[in-house]
Amino acid sequence: MDLDGKIALVTGAGRGLGRAIAKALADAGCHLALSDRAAGGDSAVPYALSSNEDLEATASLVRARKRRVLVRTADVTQPADLADLVGAVKKEFGGLDIVVANAGIIAAAPVVAMDPEVWDRIFAVNTKGVFLTARAAIPLLIERGGGRIVNIASVAGKTGRAGLAAYCASKAAVISLTQALAEELGPSGIVVNALCPGYIRTAMWDEVLIPSLAAMTGLPRDQVFDRFIQGATYLKREQTPEEIADAAVYLCRAENVTGTTLTVAGGGEVH
Repeated sequence: MDLDGKIALVTGAGRGLGRAIAKALADAGCHLALSDRAAGGDSAVPYALSSNEDLEATASLVRARKRRVLVRTADVTQPADLADLVGAVKKEFGGLDIVVANAGIIAAAPVVAMDPEVWDRIFAVNTKGVFLTARAAIPLLIERGGGRIVNIASVAGKTGRAGLAAYCASKAAVISLTQALAEELGPSGIVVNALCPGYIRTAMWDEVLIPSLAAMTGLPRDQVFDRFIQGATYLKREQTPEEIADAAVYLCRAENVTGTTLTVAGGGEVH
């Protein structure tokens, strides 16, 4: 699919992968609708989430590429927020061609110590949020005669890891949901795929995974990430947001690839 002039919606667009994907889609010719949750923390996660300023910074990158941009805050766990978001996209752009469901959170704890409310919140954002985003956007994609949905899963959805049961299970559910959507929406010309990023030094790593791995291994925190990358990947290097974004653009262009899961992890996950 030629992406020039297409309309793309990216959730979780305030920073990190969402920002890189939005930038790459703008470079490919898309106009962007950017969404992230409203400013403020989330009691389920021990790190700061994106701010309104982060979301505006992403929008500035899109504008610098001479693309139109719409910015809206929305909580992907709230159907009313997503209905308002999709309605704003329809009003501003007249339709929608691409959806990248990127919003997600993480928390780490052994199962016996996991607060059920934190478990529920992780599933609400990571899994229900993908479902609700698709549910809201599908009618607009059908109106255009087809389109693309790219759901951001994780290598954690391929292989479960100790201390990350909630996150791993939520991302595994995204992969299964993607497969179901691909079959369901294929007759409408809508291509649906999942993208599994590997190991990227983000706030999730710095505030959640590194402390957890340091506690399990006894390594100093400043050595944990590099040691993990050396041991876990064939290419012996971390991945970058730009590499994930390139893969997302490919899935938006691909004409005859649907129901698949594309892993970008330097050999860190080959199943």
